[in-house]
Amino acid sequence: MKIRYLVVLGAVLAGGIWPTSITELHAAAQPKKSAVSEEAGAALLRMGQALRAEQFSFQAQTIRVYAEANGQPLHIFHTMKVVVHRPNRLLVDVTGDDGSRKLVFDGKAAIIYLAEQKRYATIPVPEGTIEAMMKEAMGRLGVDFPLADFLSEAPNKAFLTGITSGRVVDTVTIDGSPYLHLFFSQPPGLELELWLEKNGQSLPRRLIVTYRNLPGQPNFIAEFSDWNFNIHPSDADFTFQPPADAVQIQLKPPAAASSKKQGGKP
Repeated sequence: MKIRYLVVLGAVLAGGIWPTSITELHAAAQPKKSAVSEEAGAALLRMGQALRAEQFSFQAQTIRVYAEANGQPLHIFHTMKVVVHRPNRLLVDVTGDDGSRKLVFDGKAAIIYLAEQKRYATIPVPEGTIEAMMKEAMGRLGVDFPLADFLSEAPNKAFLTGITSGRVVDTVTIDGSPYLHLFFSQPPGLELELWLEKNGQSLPRRLIVTYRNLPGQPNFIAEFSDWNFNIHPSDADFTFQPPADAVQIQLKPPAAASSKKQGGKP
């Protein structure tokens, strides 16, 4: 599979080609017997149970690689603010080096909005769940949301899909609290490091994904914070009202989008 690294929630409206998400890479992997340690599996199970909550929010500081036309890698920083209301509401506000974006899902359609360009696109989601929306967006448009596994209906199972080995490296201290540092491998050449709270919730604190089989061995880094399970968002919070001067972009049919995606640079 050919992959080019571009900045999240931007190039799809400008005609760009998007990288495959972690979830998609999991699905594309050849089935192999998994050797995940009991301690690592138990920590992921606790994480999955916590993230199946009906509603919560968090923030993520991310760094990912953008490959220029000449192949030189540049690192792009983003801040993501995510609000989840299961089973069918999601809001993602993104600000970063390349501007501001927003993803809004109201249970019927997903809207991607680019603030600087004042353009937006709408993707109908017949099944009406967060997981169905992510699959529709990533499958039809190639929109990459690397944190998708954590928002799926079974986060621990989604994270482990395609994984062939996993273990706890050590217990480390971050800001005075203990965390489990976990390491996972997924052929061909994908490595994931995950830091989880060492407690009953096992909430994620850090994620690093390294692509060993790609030139330069690029990676994606996320630092999680501000987890809140006491929020009470209303349906209005997941309603997108485009500015008066915003322009709606008509998207290509699914077949055309899929065909275009295959033409990306490695």
